[in-house]
Amino acid sequence: MSKKTLAILTILIAIILDQIIKIYVKTNFILGEEVVVFDWFRIHFTENNGMAMGFEFGGKNGKLFLTLFRLVAVVGIIYWLITTIKQKVHNAVIIGIALIFSGAVGNIIDSVFYGVIFDDSTHKVATLFADKPYGELFYGRVVDMFYFPIWQGTLPSWFPFIGGEPYTFFQYIFNPADSYITIGVVLLFFFSKQAFPKEEKKKNQPTDFLENEKLGTR
Repeated sequence: MSKKTLAILTILIAIILDQIIKIYVKTNFILGEEVVVFDWFRIHFTENNGMAMGFEFGGKNGKLFLTLFRLVAVVGIIYWLITTIKQKVHNAVIIGIALIFSGAVGNIIDSVFYGVIFDDSTHKVATLFADKPYGELFYGRVVDMFYFPIWQGTLPSWFPFIGGEPYTFFQYIFNPADSYITIGVVLLFFFSKQAFPKEEKKKNQPTDFLENEKLGTR
């Protein structure tokens, strides 16, 4: 399989899987509904207007800025992916960049289109291609559902900042697109030498130059 084919398949499978899961949750769960798979793993339907893990900023203007920023970032990522494919690097690097691209696109689809194809999920299951959608173009809410409350309890009072308070680890709710970005970054970290060969070469250039000078003087 060529690296180009690997990248395309990774992107297609990742984006399709992301949207299937999100649409299923959106059309089968009421906002806030939760299914306990295990004590440490739950499907909890929530939505957010902002960044990964539910962070938000800037209200409506911030939402629009974030969506536009993601669109610009996606152009840069696809250029990076195309350039990397031509360099014939390790397949893990191709998969890593493709996953980051897929994650960005997956959340962009929510932000751009969900507001005009779904109605609201509050107190009822949403309808796909609803007559009265809940929002407008570029102002859709990102669907999140994966919740891993691995540990819940009260930390010792001497613990900095949150000691003596109820605490949940891991308390963030995320979606497949978020996980793609995380996995992609981890892959690039482990294969950083293959992912960023130019940087490595530049770091070595001064040393190589000095060695050549020494050899030339002998």
